[in-house]
Amino acid sequence: MSLISSVYIATSLDGFIARENDDLDWLDAANATVPEGEDCGYQDFMSSVDALVMGRSSYEKVLSFGAWPYDKPVTVLSRNSLDIPAAISHRVFHSNETPAALHQRLSQQGVRRLYVDGGITIQRFLSAGLIDDITITVIPVILGSGKPLFGPLEKDIALRHVATKTYDCGFVQSTYTVIKT
Repeated sequence: MSLISSVYIATSLDGFIARENDDLDWLDAANATVPEGEDCGYQDFMSSVDALVMGRSSYEKVLSFGAWPYDKPVTVLSRNSLDIPAAISHRVFHSNETPAALHQRLSQQGVRRLYVDGGITIQRFLSAGLIDDITITVIPVILGSGKPLFGPLEKDIALRHVATKTYDCGFVQSTYTVIKT
C-alpha cells in the first residue's frame, strides 16, 4: 500500500490560512462559536493519520500554543537548523529533504497516511504531485489579506469533489481527491 498524503485545514472565505503576521485570532474567534463537543471531524481525521509534516512557520506557531498537541511523529521541513525542546524530541524531527524524498522515506518506514500542514509545505507537496486528498473548512470571515493556502502552480491541479458538510456555526467543510494525471 502506498503512502496517502492528506491536507486538513481551515481558511477564511477569501482563502487565507493566517494573517500576514501569522496571527490566527480570526480562527480563534470562529472556534469560540463552535458548539461544545463539535470538532468538525478533526479527531476522526487525526486517528486516520500515522505522521505529520509541516514547515518551520507552522511548527513555531504550534510551539507558541503551549502544550504540544500531537502524539504522532512530526517532521518539520526547514533548510535551517531547528530547536526542538527535549520534551518533544522523541516525536518531532527535522528534515531538509524535498517533499518527494521525504514522502518516499516515510513510505518505506511504513507510514500509510501523512497529514501535510502549513501553507508553503502544502504548496510544495501539491506541486510535487504528492497530495491525494484535501479537506478545507471555510470559516465565514473575509480577511482581505494574509497568507494564502494556495500559490502559483506550473499547471492546473484537477480535483474531484467527495463531500461537503455544513455546520450550524457557519463553517462549510469540503473534501476533494486530487486527480492524478
